[in-house]
Amino acid sequence: MDTIASIFSFITTPVSWVIVQFHSVYGAIFGPDTGWAWGLSIVSLVILIRICLIPLFVKQIKATRAMQTLQPEMKKIQERYKNDKQRQSEEMMKLYKETGTNPLSSCLPILAQSPFFFALYHVLNSIASNDTIGVINDRLLESAQKAHIFGAPLAAKFTDSDAKVQALGSSITDVRVVTAIMIVLMSFSQFYTQRQLMTKNVDTTVKTPFMQQQKMLMYVFPIMFAVFGINFPVGVLVYWLTTNVWTMGQQMYVIHNNPTPGSKAQASYLERLHKRVTHNGKTRGRGEKAIVKAIVAKGRDRNDVERKFINGLTKAGLAAQADGTVVKSEASTVVETEDGTPATGGAAPKRQQPKRQSKSQRQSSTAQGGHKAADDSAPKTSLSKSDEPEEAKPGPKPAGGKSASGGTRSKAQSGQRKGPQRPKSPSKK
Repeated sequence: MDTIASIFSFITTPVSWVIVQFHSVYGAIFGPDTGWAWGLSIVSLVILIRICLIPLFVKQIKATRAMQTLQPEMKKIQERYKNDKQRQSEEMMKLYKETGTNPLSSCLPILAQSPFFFALYHVLNSIASNDTIGVINDRLLESAQKAHIFGAPLAAKFTDSDAKVQALGSSITDVRVVTAIMIVLMSFSQFYTQRQLMTKNVDTTVKTPFMQQQKMLMYVFPIMFAVFGINFPVGVLVYWLTTNVWTMGQQMYVIHNNPTPGSKAQASYLERLHKRVTHNGKTRGRGEKAIVKAIVAKGRDRNDVERKFINGLTKAGLAAQADGTVVKSEASTVVETEDGTPATGGAAPKRQQPKRQSKSQRQSSTAQGGHKAADDSAPKTSLSKSDEPEEAKPGPKPAGGKSASGGTRSKAQSGQRKGPQRPKSPSKK
């Protein structure tokens, strides 16, 4: 660790200068030799660094959103090469290169603040070794060695010997209890930050190598902090615990107000947004308008949660516009089906299933239908004279004035062989 810290020694002077400036402010309030003055100086250094990293964090969020737009393409690659993991990874990397996205963008804030971390470690380690560094002179060095945070010296470590801890004006029990509690809190905050990212703010419909890496980091980072934490001075533990708490709060804010599309956090956010919009009749603030604008622009590419949100607005008599605003709609209610195609709802009557009839009702309807069919065919089977011209009828008329065709039809109806017969042709004799 000392070798790594020496690599970033070029930044120790600026870091020590910032700490001294904060110490001069807090020392005037709490006393120059108190742990509050030095502890709050370290906390203020963390806040200053994280504020400077906000543009990088915004870039990280944009890169994450760009990764979300590639989810359909990633899913196609997974389905196409599901039996060839190597080819699947190659196609994924090719897609990242073509679109200019980086799946490791979530590690950028950690990498950016690592020089400050190692510089602070180098400064505090020099204080523990009674060596001046940067702008910290002998007077400030003596003041820092007297500072205690909850009974533990600022430069003490969990692995320090009893003699070294007593030389700093404390006991080994106080040092180990304070450092152990801070290491546990530091590891837990890191684990909780990664867990809420994986369980709430990730689109689980598509599994990518990026998700597997994040899942691995969720367990690896807390273990790393627990292992290396026993070698960190108390001042470094204060720094790292503060930055973990900042990261956790920052992540909670992003998940609550700008969730990842397709995640559980988006479902909760759109449900809250639907209640606010239907209650107020409009969107408020740039954030809400930006979310609605992005959903409208997707069209048929909306996920189930976004489609449900649009349908809810439509049923409430509201219509989302392309600029992110919401206006009252007087048109008929139109909702979207699961595949994104519009389907009329509300005004269209529901299809009624036919009622089931009993056996007696079916027999009655069958009998009525039979009588009706007989009545309809009655004119055709009548025994009266046909309107057909006389010369069009073949053969002579039978006796009794009945036509041959009429006699034939009557026989078909009665099912009997009674009635006039067709005359036989004359004999050759």
